[in-house]
Amino acid sequence: MAEFTHIDDQGRVRMVDVSDKAATQRTAVARGTISMNRETLENIRSGGGKKGNVLETARIAGVMAAKRASDLVPMCHPINITHVAVDFSTDADKRVVEIRSEVRTIGQTGVEIEAVAAVLVAALTIYDMCKSYDRSMVISDVRLVRKEGGKSGLFVAEE
Repeated sequence: MAEFTHIDDQGRVRMVDVSDKAATQRTAVARGTISMNRETLENIRSGGGKKGNVLETARIAGVMAAKRASDLVPMCHPINITHVAVDFSTDADKRVVEIRSEVRTIGQTGVEIEAVAAVLVAALTIYDMCKSYDRSMVISDVRLVRKEGGKSGLFVAEE
């Protein structure tokens, strides 16, 4: 079984030392969904929300979250991110907004936390902007779906 890298040999939490790692191109992609009632989804799709354009606000929030992940997750390294994209698609039949983020860097450690943070905060922003319509929204299935670069190489999540 693999050992936790953020725990030292005496059981203390630590930030992993990446000093000796080579800087390489690294990419992470994350996805998640937020489900809601039909009316809420229609309001989002039509741009009719009381607080403005929900998806563009969520996109900005997702980018900001990726850039600030190390402020939120204690052992996450501050990273010089070179690219963040947050995109949305809607499915009227399932009554969901699907959120996808992609984060890239050239560095000594990966951007998985940043990609997942982007999805989570984008979903949370959608919730915040639409809660007056629908307090029963559910954020779900947030996960890393792809990671490239670094010592461990390629990871692709099973569907």
